[in-house]
Amino acid sequence: MLRVGVIGYGYWGRNVVRNFNGNDNVQVVAVSDLNADNLKRAQRLYPQVRVTADFRELITAPDIDAVAVVTPVNTHYELSKIALNHGKHLFVEKPFTETSHQGEELVELAEKKGRIVMVDHTFIFTEAVRKIKYFVDEGMLGKLLYYDATRVNLGLFQQDVNVIWDLAPHDFSIMDYLIQQKPKALAAHGMDHYGRGLCNTAYVTVYYDELIAHFNFNWLSPVKIRSTYIGGQKKMIVWDDLQNDEKLKVYDKGVSVEEDEEKVFAYRINYRLGDLWIPQLAAKEALATEIEYFVQCIAQGVKPINDAAAGLKIIRLLEATDYSIKNQGKIVNL
Repeated sequence: MLRVGVIGYGYWGRNVVRNFNGNDNVQVVAVSDLNADNLKRAQRLYPQVRVTADFRELITAPDIDAVAVVTPVNTHYELSKIALNHGKHLFVEKPFTETSHQGEELVELAEKKGRIVMVDHTFIFTEAVRKIKYFVDEGMLGKLLYYDATRVNLGLFQQDVNVIWDLAPHDFSIMDYLIQQKPKALAAHGMDHYGRGLCNTAYVTVYYDELIAHFNFNWLSPVKIRSTYIGGQKKMIVWDDLQNDEKLKVYDKGVSVEEDEEKVFAYRINYRLGDLWIPQLAAKEALATEIEYFVQCIAQGVKPINDAAAGLKIIRLLEATDYSIKNQGKIVNL
């Protein structure tokens, strides 16, 4: 039985506690939050759980094996470092840290302490992403040509991070999970329309050897869109995360280029228009799957796919994006 303490019982912290509590191999021992109303709410729902406003009581408790840090990003480094130094396994909300330097230090500390660190890249545990991963790994799409993602909505404006640090960790972690190649470079443009010092609209392009990825992040959209398009030489995928029943569609469509034997044109373009396939996806909450995996990794001593090093890769992409925006879209080598 894994004994867990959770720091932060806000919007996402409540989901984390609920899913840990729903796992048969986990006991939620304590919850910490600075907000008294949040603690009352946690105590009412989970009367068996200790509540405290002092996170140190939770981190130093001998009856807790793992700590979940579900707090603003500017607290992740300090809380994670203290937890690791007290021998706790770690579950950290995205983004992993504020800087890559902090992330590097936590990666090294986790190795030194022999502790499991999992960064909460929840979307890679959705049934849709796992199905796409299977298709990509099996070569069903063929050679990947492009990756295009849109994550826009009206708000919510964050007080401590810009739209990239708020939304991009989702899509960057999905891209990193699905595409085995290493990105070569990145370029980005963004705009702060209200003088807050935090851009609210951004466009990011990531370059691979023979693949290009593009992202649209926006807090000013009149509609909410969560869509991803992945094009391969054999097949193409459309993933609409807001759909209830048909989230994933696989199109047997593509383009082939052949030399024109009659030399009328230099090349002849052939279009393949095949069938549409809608895979069936299991209805399981991604966070529940992720927490189950976290428990297994600790029990078996296995590094998670979304470990501290994976979290650090995303921080480096976020930093590169910030740098490019500040330098008018300058290409940043990765």
